[in-house]
Amino acid sequence: MKLNDAVFGALFLALSLLVLWTIQGYPKIPGQNIGPAAFPGMVAAVLALCSLLLIVQGMRARNGTPWFQRGEWTSRPPQLIAFAITVAGLLLYVLASERIGFIVTGVVMLGALMLALRVRPATALLVAVASTLVIHVAFYKGLRVPLPWGVLPVLY
Repeated sequence: MKLNDAVFGALFLALSLLVLWTIQGYPKIPGQNIGPAAFPGMVAAVLALCSLLLIVQGMRARNGTPWFQRGEWTSRPPQLIAFAITVAGLLLYVLASERIGFIVTGVVMLGALMLALRVRPATALLVAVASTLVIHVAFYKGLRVPLPWGVLPVLY
């Protein structure tokens, strides 16, 4: 799948304008010149500038080509199924991870994706469980990010 650079530029420009609009409501810190809006504002301003450059580059390079071209993978059922499982897994995580938990959700997501990509079931289960546990330990212990336990009891 290929999108013209001008399309991505327009999306990034919209994102940067949304950030610039949002930070207007950030509070000012008395006695300081730099507040909580400074860094996001600088990043959004640079993103807006780069977005404009992408739009100009995309418009120059277009020469009658379509804005959107389908990739070869969009006609292959295994890749479409894997894409759908990835999107469904992300939605599952967003909507249900607090109730189900990171570990269960991660194993289900990775296992389903590997099975869709025709990995042997035993290998898919082993890799899904091991990967999920490594990611959980890295976030929970290493980065101190509390991931939801859901249906599992707190083990730490």
